[in-house]
Amino acid sequence: QVQLVESGGGFVQAGGSLRLSCVASGRTASRHAMAWFRQAPGKEREFVAAITSTGGRPYYADSVKGRFTISRDNAKNTVSLQMSSLRPEDTGVYICAAESLESNWYVTNPRFRYWGQGTQVTVSS
Repeated sequence: QVQLVESGGGFVQAGGSLRLSCVASGRTASRHAMAWFRQAPGKEREFVAAITSTGGRPYYADSVKGRFTISRDNAKNTVSLQMSSLRPEDTGVYICAAESLESNWYVTNPRFRYWGQGTQVTVSS
């Protein structure tokens, strides 16, 4: 069992930056790939970025490529999402996930087993 707790959300103007963090607890937390998803009001949850258990092969949704960076620190059981050049359309609840259920890595909308509660990000124009 893995528990995930996100932090770092907030209110920012367009063009600004935020850094989100997700702390994972549980004996196997560091063994799993992790990811960030987001959900805007009235919309389905969408994939943002993912990273392997060793911190390699990060990949991103096209909408955030070049602006967001995912990283992890296994010594602290933490995965982070550095967000820059934020746009109003980046607004939503950002949700951390762990343990990919996919057999391939580069999946457009991957399935994950464990989910956090999310942290709100609001970008004003």
